[in-house]
Amino acid sequence: MMEDIAMHILEILMNSIKAGATKIILKIRDSLNDDVIAISVEDNGKGMDEAMTKKAADPFTTSRTTRKIGMGLAFMKGLAETCNGSFDIQSEVGKGTVVKASVQKLNIDTPDLGDIGEMMMEAIQSDENIDYVLDYSTDQNQFIFESEVVKNELAGVSLLEPEILLWIKEYINQGIEQAKEDTL
Repeated sequence: MMEDIAMHILEILMNSIKAGATKIILKIRDSLNDDVIAISVEDNGKGMDEAMTKKAADPFTTSRTTRKIGMGLAFMKGLAETCNGSFDIQSEVGKGTVVKASVQKLNIDTPDLGDIGEMMMEAIQSDENIDYVLDYSTDQNQFIFESEVVKNELAGVSLLEPEILLWIKEYINQGIEQAKEDTL
């Protein structure tokens, strides 16, 4: 098991990156009222056929050539099942994949959300050309980060510059904290 939810999400983001996605939309709903943390990762990558989609969360099914097991989806599914949540994956060849998972927020086994800014920084480092959208919401507030907006503001400066990556991490974490604080 991974130490926090952000690490689980990062594994799913890496699947999207490897699938050739040019846009990845990550939605996190952190609701105290509904006692849920719901996650959705939608990409426009190569997608999977129905047979592969059904087997995707099996740890012994992978498209990797470097190792014979793929643990990201299996771990996310296991976390959801352990924490009274749900897990679903939908995919279509040539159109992309949507992975949805939820956990009971106050379940004793639910790990911390983790460092979402760090997670997004790592995803961007893997491929800065992907348009990433992070939509984090609480019961009352929402924070949205769009890498395309940052790219446009930087007018040609790479997102991979260390100062830019650190700024992205801090900006995301501050936005999430602000959304959380306003709900307390």
